[in-house]
Amino acid sequence: MKPAAFTYHRAHDVADAVGLLTDLAAAGGDPKVIAGGQSLMPMMTFRLARPSALVDLGPLRRMPSMTTIRADGDHLTLGALVTHHAVEAAALPAGFAVLARAMRWVGHLPIRSRGTVAGSLVHGDATAEWCLLALLLDAVVVAEGPSGRREIPAGELFHGFYATAVDPDEVVVEVRFTRPAPHAALTEFARRHGDFAIVDAAVALDLDGGSVTGGRVVLGGVAPAPVRVPEAEAVLASGGEVGDALWSAVADAAAAAVDPPDDAATTAAYRRRLTRTLVADACRDAAGGRR
Repeated sequence: MKPAAFTYHRAHDVADAVGLLTDLAAAGGDPKVIAGGQSLMPMMTFRLARPSALVDLGPLRRMPSMTTIRADGDHLTLGALVTHHAVEAAALPAGFAVLARAMRWVGHLPIRSRGTVAGSLVHGDATAEWCLLALLLDAVVVAEGPSGRREIPAGELFHGFYATAVDPDEVVVEVRFTRPAPHAALTEFARRHGDFAIVDAAVALDLDGGSVTGGRVVLGGVAPAPVRVPEAEAVLASGGEVGDALWSAVADAAAAAVDPPDDAATTAAYRRRLTRTLVADACRDAAGGRR
């Protein structure tokens, strides 16, 4: 299929992009921002999205702040136009190395070379790897709109199916990760490599030698938005020796806590089984393969 008709605009800087979005909306249109286009264009092709206009951020790649990966103490900041592959290829601090490792799950190399971190987050797919990582590492999305800049914590970002807290007249300028997690992993299951995940799981462990003292568990594909699983995190917080017995307990708690949907991809029961398997695998990977 072909996209519905739309007008095309190139933004010269962030202020210009915000101005275009504001003016186009005021004129009764439904403009959308396009950066890498790896999520939006397929939806437009199938007419699942029909924006009246596109505001292209491509020219903003000349601005270093939009394409820079910067480590600053316990924070890692990614410019809004940083691509998945740029993160994959970067030498990241140990506390954020999970970001690079997780990129192997994102589509294929051409997609990773054009798709952007901020674009994935604003798109808000419940199984998107960046959405899980944002919750895992306490990301903060910085967006600029007509009223200036504001910060949106990851815990307040995702509202449901492809719905986020970023307003239609706002442009994301950076994403800041604020919770280092040196013992973290993300894993997922898809029918074929590069397909959308049916379920994915991300885990961060707090380790003290051979013991677990806490952690975080995030799931995608079991709800309209990615979710943390307090029941599984409570098992980690109760402590225990690193090993399969603890991983199984965490996985069982996660599977019991979720209420996944039945849909065209698979059944709720299968998603629950995947949850149990993937959470245990992610725990094991996060602990460095230790049983």
